[in-house]
Amino acid sequence: MAMVDEPLYPIAVLIDELKNEDIQLRLNSIRRLSTIARALGEERTRKELIPFLSENNDDEDEVLLAMAEELGVFIPYVGGVEHAHVLLPPLETLSTVEETCVRDKARLAAGEWFTARVSSCGLFHIAYPSATDPLKTELRTIYGQLCQDDMPMVRRAAASNLGKFAATVEQSHLKTEIMSIFDDLTQDDQDSVRLLAVEGCAALGKLLEPQDCVAHILPVIVNFSQDKSWRVRYMVANQLYELCEAVGPEPTRADLVPAYVRLLRDNEAEVRIAAAGKVTKFCRILSPQLAIQHILPCVKELSSDSSQHVRSALASVIMGMAPVLGKDATIEQLLPIFLSLLKDEFPDVRLNIISKLDQVNQVIGIDLLSQSLLPAIVELAEDRHWRVRLAIIEYIPLLASQLGVGFFDDKLGALCMQWLEDKVFSIREAAANNLKRLAEEFGPEWAMQHIIPQVLEKINNPHYLYRMTILQAISLLAPVMGAEITCQKLLPVVINSSKDRVPNIKFNVAKVLQSLVPILDQSTVKPCLVELSEDPDVDVRYYANQALQACDQIMMSS
Repeated sequence: MAMVDEPLYPIAVLIDELKNEDIQLRLNSIRRLSTIARALGEERTRKELIPFLSENNDDEDEVLLAMAEELGVFIPYVGGVEHAHVLLPPLETLSTVEETCVRDKARLAAGEWFTARVSSCGLFHIAYPSATDPLKTELRTIYGQLCQDDMPMVRRAAASNLGKFAATVEQSHLKTEIMSIFDDLTQDDQDSVRLLAVEGCAALGKLLEPQDCVAHILPVIVNFSQDKSWRVRYMVANQLYELCEAVGPEPTRADLVPAYVRLLRDNEAEVRIAAAGKVTKFCRILSPQLAIQHILPCVKELSSDSSQHVRSALASVIMGMAPVLGKDATIEQLLPIFLSLLKDEFPDVRLNIISKLDQVNQVIGIDLLSQSLLPAIVELAEDRHWRVRLAIIEYIPLLASQLGVGFFDDKLGALCMQWLEDKVFSIREAAANNLKRLAEEFGPEWAMQHIIPQVLEKINNPHYLYRMTILQAISLLAPVMGAEITCQKLLPVVINSSKDRVPNIKFNVAKVLQSLVPILDQSTVKPCLVELSEDPDVDVRYYANQALQACDQIMMSS
């Protein structure tokens, strides 16, 4: 048999494999394109491989996607940027494919198929900066035509990419041609195009001078805030605060505040959700007087909105209004709203308020906060939704540090113990961590008096899961309490638990003892571990041996 010409071999195999019925074989050969190109060399890749790929008419999207990915990094294999144009024919073919992800990988404006025109919209901002002046003029004209294309998908792509394209266009053309294109899109009969034009408002607003922004963008956004399509109004509600900075304070007060108030009172819940979620950002841009006068009445209405999702969106941001409005307005106007949201029937609303309480504390001080909100917090500590209870527990150490030890002992101490016997494991786990953080905050002496006795009492709980929580709490508290207290008070309880009838308790004793090894003298820990290492239960023996190995390693390193 004659020797096969080696450089010809890869392309011959590729041709065979790409015609094979097995899709996996075709995929594998496509993914080897870079290897084949290196074997052929730059010239033969340009003259033989690329023309072959241009003619390849595979109809499997997966194969075409792989080809688009490969060709995306192919410039070095065809001889660098000066030869990159040879890649355009196969990429052009891929840009007409029906599957969106293939077009996105290939990315092209005069294509007969609308899919190619859609892809081309994403290329203008890349091509424009390095184009010659005549070509730039042509590119701006073509983009204008794409914005008036018969196919809504093309107009959507043009609207979506307008901000990127505008950022590369010279200021003189920005005010004329680009704004003319923008005007066409804002009056489109498809709401899916208009809502993308809203995104363009914010992008163009940042590129224009304030006076041009007021002249061209402001009227559009005010109209959009009253658009017949709720989806367009939703986009405006999300973007409006960004435009305030672009137009300046006076147009904001005169035009954008009334538009925003309309959106906060919109008849569609989705629009109110978007507007409510931006209420703090919007208030930061305004003076406190304007916020109190115009926005606060809407906030009061939204706090009792018929949609729980609107109330939840408001609750997630409303605490941030306290620093903006100042102490007096927070006490008089916001506190009643916080209280009503803390008592909301929907757990997410309550949760969103609890998690941001520290923002209010900074403004009104802990005394007022404790008088007004603490009763509600104590009530939520027993909330039927465990995530609400969890949020309260995670807030306790912060609250404790702010309230001080005296107040904490009176109001919250009992709650912290109660959580150790919650029905939900995540609550018990968080409660054990909470005790450790409190011991760190108030010190070992306080913990010795207020935490340790109550914790150790619970080791006799008839339910083994609660006994396990106590062991976990001991393990977490020991490093904070120090060697002496651990040895005198905590260790005897752990060793006593090694006689428990439940294997899960016994192997958790082994784990706890292992965690105590760095703190205590090994002679106090080892006898119990040796005994556990001979236990009938395999898991107990395993964890006891793990702990004994840890003891040996510490001895060797010391």
